[in-house]
Amino acid sequence: MKIKVDDLQKALLGVESDRQLSPEIVEGALKEALAKAYRKHENIPDGYVNVAIEDGHIHIYPQRMVVEEVEDDALELSVEDAHKIDPQAKIGDLVNEPEVDFKDFDRADVNLAKSVMKQKIREAEKQLIYEEYHDKEGDMILGTVETVEAKFVLVNIGKTVAMLRHVDQIPTEHYYEGQTLNVVIREVNKETKGAQVLVSRATDVFVRRLFEKEVPEIYQGIVEIKAIAREPGERCKIAVYSHNENIDPIGACIGPRGQRVQAIINELNGEKIDIFEWSDNISVLIKNALSPSESIAVFPNPNVKDGLIVVVPDNQLSLAIGKRGKNARLAVRLTNHKIDIKSVSEMEEAGIDYMALAQEMNEQYEEKKAAERAYKQQQRIEELKQEDENIETVDIADFDYGDEEEVEFIPEQETAESEQEEAVEEEQTTSEPEPQQVSEPEPEPEKEEDEMEKAARIAKEQRGKERAVEVNTFHSKFEDFADASHKEENEPKKFKKKPEDSKKQEEQEQKEAAKQQFEQMKPIYSEEELAEIEEEQEYEDESRWDDDVDYEDFDKYYD
Repeated sequence: MKIKVDDLQKALLGVESDRQLSPEIVEGALKEALAKAYRKHENIPDGYVNVAIEDGHIHIYPQRMVVEEVEDDALELSVEDAHKIDPQAKIGDLVNEPEVDFKDFDRADVNLAKSVMKQKIREAEKQLIYEEYHDKEGDMILGTVETVEAKFVLVNIGKTVAMLRHVDQIPTEHYYEGQTLNVVIREVNKETKGAQVLVSRATDVFVRRLFEKEVPEIYQGIVEIKAIAREPGERCKIAVYSHNENIDPIGACIGPRGQRVQAIINELNGEKIDIFEWSDNISVLIKNALSPSESIAVFPNPNVKDGLIVVVPDNQLSLAIGKRGKNARLAVRLTNHKIDIKSVSEMEEAGIDYMALAQEMNEQYEEKKAAERAYKQQQRIEELKQEDENIETVDIADFDYGDEEEVEFIPEQETAESEQEEAVEEEQTTSEPEPQQVSEPEPEPEKEEDEMEKAARIAKEQRGKERAVEVNTFHSKFEDFADASHKEENEPKKFKKKPEDSKKQEEQEQKEAAKQQFEQMKPIYSEEELAEIEEEQEYEDESRWDDDVDYEDFDKYYD
C-alpha cells in the first residue's frame, strides 16, 4: 500500500497550522516515524530502512549492508546476492530490498508512528521558538492574557504562549483574559516540558525598558541608567548619569510637566519612582540614594566588610530608614554596600568625630581620582608618541625632484611695496624709462642662464611693470559723480610731485566738470523731497558703508 504524501501532509499541516511548521519538518518527522514503525513490526531495533518520496507517494524499502562474510541475515548481505539486486554494489553499501506494504502494520506499529511523529513535531516547534526568542532575553514585548490562574498567567506573545509566574507579577495588579500587557522576556529554554518562555513585570529590567521607551535621551545613549533598585508595586530608585554636560539627566527622565515619568508610573500601577544623579564618589551616591532624607556624613565601618556608616539628623532618622526599612534596603541594593544609619546624638554619645572620618574618606577618593587621571594622561602621551614614531617627518623623507630651478619666496606685502616703488620711479623719469632690473640671486658659477630662464625673467619683469601701471592709472566712474570733497578722500595717493599752480588748476577743472555732469543728471525736486532724500542717503551711508572694505578694487568690474 502506498501512502499519498500530499493528502497526509495537508492533514498534518491542518492540525499543526497554529505552530507554523514548514512542510520539510513534517515530512522529516513522517519518515522517521515510519522507519521506527517498520523496525517494531519486523522486531529489528537496528534495522536499516529507507523511506523515500517518489511521484508524490511514500515508499518504505528495507535495507541490508553488503559485507564479505554474512553474520546476520537480517542486517547483512553477501556481495554475490547484492550484485543480483544492484550490479554496482560494493562492500559497505546499503542495498534496497523489495518495498514493504504499509497495510501489513498492526495497530501498535501505527500508534508508535503517531507518537514518534508528535514528539518530533513538538521538538521542532521548541527549536523554532528557541531560535526565535533566545536572542530577545531582556527585551520588552507586548502580549495578550489568555489564561489567568492562581499561581501563573499565560500570555500570548505571538508564536508561543509565555508564562507570567506569581513572583514575576506586580502585587498591586489584577489580570483578566484579553488584557494587553507589556512584559519582559526573562528566560528562554528548550529542555522543560511546560512553557519555554518566562516573562516578568517585576524585574529591574522592565523599568529600564520603560524608560528607554519614554525617554529619547536614554534610548540614544546620552543619558545612562547606572543602577536600579526596586520593590515591585511600592517604590523604585534610579541613578542616572548624563554624558552631555548640557543635558540634565533628572529633568530628561521626568519630562515636561512630568509627562514621561507619569506615563511610567501609570504602567507600573502607581509605583513611586525616585530619580537622582549618579556619582563615582560612594559617599555622595549614598547621600543621594537615601533621599528624601538629608545625610550629614558618610565614613567606613571598621567592623563590617564593605560597610559604611551614614550620619543623619535626629529628626530624619526614621525618614532615612523608611517604612519597614524600605528606603535603606533600596539604597543597599543600589550601592552594593552595607549601610548602618546612625543619628547625630548617637555619634556624639559614642565620642566619634564623624566629620573628620568623612573628610578623610573624601581625601582618599580625591587622591584615587587624581592617580587615575594621571595614569590616563600618561597612557595618552605614550599613544601620541607611538603615533609620532609611526609617522615619517618631512625632514626624514628624501624627495628627489631632479635639477630644478630654486625659486626665492617673496612675501606678498614686500612684492606690493616693490611694485609701488617701481611705479614712482617711472613717473619721476621724464625720458623714456629703461627696463628696471629686478634683483635676483646670483646664479651659481657652475650653472649658466639658458634662454628659457632668461625669457621667464624678462616676462616676470614686464608683468610687474604692467601691474604697477594698472594700480596708478586706476580710475572709478564713481569719482565722476561724487562731490569734490569725497573725491579727495577716495582719490589714490600720488607719488609724483607736481607744481602747486598746475595742481590747483587741475583740481578746479575736475570740480567744474563733475559739477556740470552732476547738474545735468540732477532731477528737479521740491525742498521737502530733497530733505527726505538727504536723510535716506545719510542712513544708507552709515549702514552700508564699511571703512574696512576697499571698494575701489571692485569698480573695475563696472567699467
